[in-house]
Amino acid sequence: MAGLIKDEDIQIVRERARIDEVVEQYVTLRNAGAGARKGLCPFHDEKSPSFNVRPAQGFYHCFGCGASGDVFKFVQEIEGLGFAESVERLASKYGIQLRYEEGGDRGPRRDPRQRGRLVEAHKFAAEFYAEALANSPDAKAGRQFVSDRGFDRAAAEIFGMGFAPRGGEALVAHLRGKGFTEEELTVGGLASSGSRGLYDRFRGRLMWPIREMTGEVIGFGARRMFDDDRVEAKYLNTSETPLYKKSQVLYGLDLARRDISSSSQAVVVEGYTDVMACHQSGVKTAVATCGTAFGEDHARILRRILLDNDAFHGEVIFTFDGDEAGQRAAMKAFAGDQQFVAQTYVAVEPRGMDPCDLRLADGDAAVRELVATRIPLYRFVLDNTLKKFDLDRGDQRIDAIRESVALATSIRDKSKVEEFIREIANRVGADVDQVRSELKKSKGRPVKAPSRTIAAEVEAAPAQELISLGAPQFADEREALKAIVQFPHFAQPVAGDLHDNDFTHPVSRELWRHISAEPLPTSPDHGWLSKLSDSLPEEQLKRVLAQSAVEPLRSSNEATQAVVISLIARLQELTTARRIVEVKSKLQRTNPIDQIEDYNRMFGELVALEQQRRALRERAIW
Repeated sequence: MAGLIKDEDIQIVRERARIDEVVEQYVTLRNAGAGARKGLCPFHDEKSPSFNVRPAQGFYHCFGCGASGDVFKFVQEIEGLGFAESVERLASKYGIQLRYEEGGDRGPRRDPRQRGRLVEAHKFAAEFYAEALANSPDAKAGRQFVSDRGFDRAAAEIFGMGFAPRGGEALVAHLRGKGFTEEELTVGGLASSGSRGLYDRFRGRLMWPIREMTGEVIGFGARRMFDDDRVEAKYLNTSETPLYKKSQVLYGLDLARRDISSSSQAVVVEGYTDVMACHQSGVKTAVATCGTAFGEDHARILRRILLDNDAFHGEVIFTFDGDEAGQRAAMKAFAGDQQFVAQTYVAVEPRGMDPCDLRLADGDAAVRELVATRIPLYRFVLDNTLKKFDLDRGDQRIDAIRESVALATSIRDKSKVEEFIREIANRVGADVDQVRSELKKSKGRPVKAPSRTIAAEVEAAPAQELISLGAPQFADEREALKAIVQFPHFAQPVAGDLHDNDFTHPVSRELWRHISAEPLPTSPDHGWLSKLSDSLPEEQLKRVLAQSAVEPLRSSNEATQAVVISLIARLQELTTARRIVEVKSKLQRTNPIDQIEDYNRMFGELVALEQQRRALRERAIW
């Protein structure tokens, strides 16, 4: 067991490891005056920077959570290490050889150099893989893949690309030759142990080294190259190790962090080649997750680099495939959007191409244009939300508005909410005041997508009593129903123009279906009502018919026939008015340039409907 680290060596590390340099590997710091630097605290979530670093004193303090200490304490807290381990890590980084006192009790037995050894093993492994890709005949397929994806040798070297030989023992032999033990290779995820002994974790695959922000290699991503590869997965990543935690790593961040900080923009793509394509195209802020979905830990990493708070605005741009999986990823990102104060955007190529494919097809400028033409994430989610509804139906438009305003409540930049409300109104084809009203109702409670449409709920309900039909919105069709039932011979000349959709209440609609099943009498027929009642299948409908037959009409005018015709005309006018609203809604959602034929057709229909409505209104006035 190793002893205590000599005090003089600890002091050497303390002097060499400037606290601001160490902290900046994890947090973006800005000058705060009087020799201080400030950033977002990495130990708790906050919107305004309260984490202060004093390089001259070698100390940090957060005025938000109270965290404070020296450079060793910072490394201990952010990496979850003990004191000795933090000293050893910093010593390894700054090339300081530590000496140990003999006999000191430092807790459980461990190799005090473990992390340094694992990092060194990964460094040698990355160099080994890179050499194999460049020169090994076995790596021809890997070199061809790199070329086919539009990258040259220089690009492969920038990203440290390599190739794992197919034999299965080449890396193990190489690292054993460097003095690494079987335990170190297995703990680091570079090798596995089986019945035949130790063998390479990755075999016959194209390799990408995964680095921390500091540039240290801590793991690898590996792509399948050969059909006889026993592992079916297209991509393999290093398993969780003392070095590598996939939920806390973003591929390409070591290259992108300074550009992300200086430009206040981060572009999150889906794969290693997408990161490469973006960087090669001039989008130097691209990063990717490593075999997992973008999560809270990834967001915290970007927030610290972006200095993402109310004082320093930035952008996080997600690129998703245009397919269903991409849409699900966008919805998940939107659900976690509250993690960012920065505006969150999405860039989707219309043909469904990822950045790498886009660069191959259209060149570097197309990748830059994809990022430049980003749209707010909430707008992309709105598009996908509205696709679920039939906006030609009034009830579906209401449901679409109710679900869409929930998105408005999540928009971070409140100055953009009013514009988004107008966008919802235009897209749905509704009045903007209606959308504002629904937004006001939704505040303070989550607005969920209805499991069933309003119309479906009503249709599924049993036939209702007349008292339900007596609601104010059904007054006109109730009067028309009474007029038809009480004076069928007066209604007969115009009843042929009535249709099921003229009645919106399920009870009146069902009753009308039975009434219109046979021709109405042309003269008073005292037996007609009894026959109709006998034909009705439900007692509830019979009661509604009886009440309609005896309840007086709202109008007491002696010219009964004119009243009946007027009431039916009013019912038809309302149907026409609803159709006008539907056509106007669809017209608002139609591009008059790109869809000129549809636009002109609907415009002509709208003109005809307005004329029809005026004619019916004249007949309805009595």
